[in-house]
This record gives sequence, structure tokens and C-alpha cells, in this order.
Amino acid sequence: MTFPTSSSSSDFSARVAENLSHVQSRIVATGRALADVTIVAVTKTFPTEAVIAAAQCGLCVVGENYLEELAPKRHELPTLAVTWQYLGHLQTNKIARIAQVADVVTSLAREKEVTFFTRQERQPTFYVQVDFTNAEARNGAAPSEVPRLVDFAREAGLSVTGLMTVAPPDGEGARRAFAGTAALADSLELPVRSMGMSDDLELALAAGTTEIRLGRALFGARNP
Repeated sequence: MTFPTSSSSSDFSARVAENLSHVQSRIVATGRALADVTIVAVTKTFPTEAVIAAAQCGLCVVGENYLEELAPKRHELPTLAVTWQYLGHLQTNKIARIAQVADVVTSLAREKEVTFFTRQERQPTFYVQVDFTNAEARNGAAPSEVPRLVDFAREAGLSVTGLMTVAPPDGEGARRAFAGTAALADSLELPVRSMGMSDDLELALAAGTTEIRLGRALFGARNP
């Protein structure tokens, strides 16, 4: 379902509520309890009204891919009771500003990022991002590197609570990525597995995800 960003606030919220109800039906159809799965409302490219609409629907975790969107939205909504996640690739020259505005950073992937975060006064919570594609353009640590990176971050004093992955687009690749991420999280005693988006949430739920990151399924088609 899509809607223009010029819709009135009430219409915006009503459409998000309708879409959320559909998402919840998809979750329940997999046999998972709604209380066991956190829905992260990914508001990339959408205005602050999307954050407000999500909060009005009871969604208390918001995800942004770009610092240039996260920072002004949080500044505009200083009293809104939501947790702000940073989902995007980490550039070391932006880490100081990311640490100031993100409550959770889900894309930790390199030791030098850990080192930069340890220098910051404000410390978010972290997930390590796992990459199962081996594609050069994809962010994330290779599965074999994840235990060492988690240990390095913990020893440096960072709070690492979970793993995140963006699955390959094919079903079989997604299944392998989700199963591998869940197994790694189990072995490292990490409670959070952030796996699954609008198109593959059923596969992620079957693999035991604890968080699903949804943009289009909640807010409709994104603006280019």
C-alpha cells in the first residue's frame, strides 16, 4: 500500500496502522508471538510524520540509514519516546556525530570502528553486522570474523547485544544467512538477532529473528 507524503497526519497514521495490522497478521501466521518480535520502523526518505505515525501505532523503535536524516529528525522530535537505531554503513569521519544521536548502532563491522566509538563520550548499544554475500560493496563482517570482532568490542568496553544481517535477495541465500546469523548469536550468547525486512520477514521469523526492519511494509513505496 502506498500513500503520498502530503497526506494529512490523520490519514497518514490510519494507513500506517492498517499496514501494521497486516504485518502483525503475517507474523502470527508464522506461529511467532507478537510480543517476541520487535518491529523497527525504518523511516528512511520519509518525513518526521512517519516517525510520529509509527509511535502513535505503538512502535517504539525507529531506524535510519543516514546520519543526515537521523540527526534532524531526532532534533525535531526531542520528547518522542522512541529508540533511534542507526542502520547504515559507518564512516569513521561521522562516528562522533552518530554516537551523539543514535541509541543503537546496528552496523558495526570493523575493529577501527570500535576504536573510534571508544573515544566518544556518549556510548550507544551495538549490533555487529554479518555479511553472507562476500560482495565487495556490501557492509558487514564475514561470519568467520564475527566472534573475534565481538570479543574485541566487548574488551574495548562497548555494549554488544546482537547481530544484524541483510540477507541476499534469493530465498535460499536468505535462509542460509538467517540460520547462520542465529547460530552465531547463540554461540556468542547475544540475545538480539536483527534479521528480516519487508520481503523476507517470514523466512527471518522462521529462523528465530527477534527484530524485523520494515519500511515499505509500513509506509508504502519510498520516494526516489
